Amino acid sequence: MQKPELSIEFFPPQTPEGVDKLAATRAKLARLKPSFFSVTYGAGGSTRERTFATVKEIAADGFEAAPHLSCIGSTRAGIREILDDYAAAGIRRIVALRGDLPSGVGDPGEFRFANELVEFIRAETGDRFRIEVAAYPEWHPQAKSPKDDLAAFKRKADAGADSAITQYFYNPDAYLHFVDEVRALGVDIPIVPGIMPIASFSKLARFSDACGAEIPRWMRRKFEAYGDDAESIRAFGLDVVTSLCERLLAAGAPGLHFYSMNQAGLTTSICERLKLG
Repeated sequence: MQKPELSIEFFPPQTPEGVDKLAATRAKLARLKPSFFSVTYGAGGSTRERTFATVKEIAADGFEAAPHLSCIGSTRAGIREILDDYAAAGIRRIVALRGDLPSGVGDPGEFRFANELVEFIRAETGDRFRIEVAAYPEWHPQAKSPKDDLAAFKRKADAGADSAITQYFYNPDAYLHFVDEVRALGVDIPIVPGIMPIASFSKLARFSDACGAEIPRWMRRKFEAYGDDAESIRAFGLDVVTSLCERLLAAGAPGLHFYSMNQAGLTTSICERLKLG
């Protein structure tokens, strides 16, 4: 059986101390031999320069870097300039997203949806970049219906996406059902599950409520029962996420994409338990 591919996501640090900390984190996670490190991109391109700087550092260390690129609030000329910069820097992979408008900004720009960004990248650069897109096993929070969300995903695949990375989830059946649904629509690109290690239940709950990711009731109740017992929360979270990964890989998931939150410990522990890396 082919070894599943690992990939790991970072966000661009805001301070010199954060840059140093991320370099140390990256060195630890590099031991897992990930296929690539991805780097997020703020609403409306608010972290453009920091994203690019982080991507160049990753590439300089000899690893494949995949910058996120969101199109809401952007112009075609602006996206073209970013693509030219990445091509000149030797970047060969892009995570193409719709993204969000910065607070208080009303102009959505020249792109409305991620499939339009994928089409533009393909038209401008051909096969220069491998294009990753987002997938939502529990449906995008702004989707009118599951059917509409599946159609939106198919448009991204049809526009030229090479593979997809999902929003994180803790119900493996949601992922498996989503894959079955898109396969029935004729979409055959790899769909890599996004994995969120659990360091703090209170932070996870706030983040999940904001982005629409579901925390199963049995998990929520157990975490709540631990109260402020950080050690028990960490141990239970490791067990839950490791078990989730085991089931996904056993069911044929092509890899795992870890949302590291710029921390090395939990991702490393999970991969060691899975005997990956």
